[in-house]
Amino acid sequence: MKYVIVVGDGMADCPVPELENMTPLQVAFKPNMDKIAAKGQSGLLKTLYEGLTPGSGAAILSVLGYDPRRFFTGRGPFEAASRGIRLNANDVAFRCNLITEKGGILVDYSAGHITSSESFRLIESLKKTLEKPNEIEFFPGLGYRHFLILRNLSGSLSIKCTPPHEVIGADISTVLPKAMSVEAEKTANLLRKLIHDSMGILESHPVNIDRKKTGNNLGNMIWPWGGGKKPVMPSFGRKYGLNAAVISAVDLVKGIGICAGMKIVDVPGATGLYDTNYEGKAEFALKALKEHDLVFVHVEAPDEAGHSKDYLQKVKTIEDLDKRLVGRILDGLKEESVVALLPDHPTPIRLGTHSKDPVPFSICSPFLPSDDVQRFDEFSAERGAFGLVKHGCFMPLLLSSTPTRK
Repeated sequence: MKYVIVVGDGMADCPVPELENMTPLQVAFKPNMDKIAAKGQSGLLKTLYEGLTPGSGAAILSVLGYDPRRFFTGRGPFEAASRGIRLNANDVAFRCNLITEKGGILVDYSAGHITSSESFRLIESLKKTLEKPNEIEFFPGLGYRHFLILRNLSGSLSIKCTPPHEVIGADISTVLPKAMSVEAEKTANLLRKLIHDSMGILESHPVNIDRKKTGNNLGNMIWPWGGGKKPVMPSFGRKYGLNAAVISAVDLVKGIGICAGMKIVDVPGATGLYDTNYEGKAEFALKALKEHDLVFVHVEAPDEAGHSKDYLQKVKTIEDLDKRLVGRILDGLKEESVVALLPDHPTPIRLGTHSKDPVPFSICSPFLPSDDVQRFDEFSAERGAFGLVKHGCFMPLLLSSTPTRK
């Protein structure tokens, strides 16, 4: 028996006034997602624990059956694992965005979705000026997403570092890293200093001079967040007895897979944006199923549209995901398979950031009788046979949908 899990990041939403008070999932033409719901069983799933900041890291760990309260040390160390960045026991990895600052305001969490080639040059300039051996290191990633590593860190990590996509339009002075204990003040001061110093280096960089001429947002400041130490997790294979693979363009998701001992399948042209290679992800997922029991396929594009508060783009990303990826996977499955579909969390258009609401999910198995749900969306799922499912129970439901796994 083969298993496929398709996650549309941030796909769930709330009713949007401009969409006649329907959600993007309700409006989108998505016959393949609806087929999964109609042939399977649906429900609502809690993926986010109270007390944790809503985000893909905690949500995807929860979907895979890893308690994020125990294993989610921060976004940074998972993303660092994806990039092959070595972390020792006392090292702390931060996600480090290139952002746009204007007049003291954080106006863009992605520096206008700056290209990787441009951002690489900016990070290289920071390496030359701000790095200190065995203390401070910068590593380039993709686009606006990069890494700050604090080596051999002593003291507390009790620091509030706000994700930049949650504070668009905020006065930067009010959302800088803040120590939550006396022991953490030294590290918080260091982070604030690096943020301040980065602007003096990046503002006048030739990359940003060229971007200003062309009317693009500048990558004129760094923003570290999601810091944590290297997680130690039991392998997915040992936990479930399954040989599993992950397909994603996002370092966080690939890093979770690496830390869980899952195979990472890289797909050419997978960007994590609207132009991602949907067809390639479907093709590589089908190939991976030949050698793996389970393939976890993640698509970031709906989340990006949610953060941009672009309801039309969000509808389009859902339709692209349905036609160009889900449909191809369904058409290409050669063996008896279980297919599951869900978002990791909602990214409501009205908020532009993540929320903690339960997400719709459907599981279609040859051995699972269908319920009365005919469409895949937030409100149809309320009537599903699974009902409201608590944290950590998705994988047991998935595996129990086949006789040999009950």
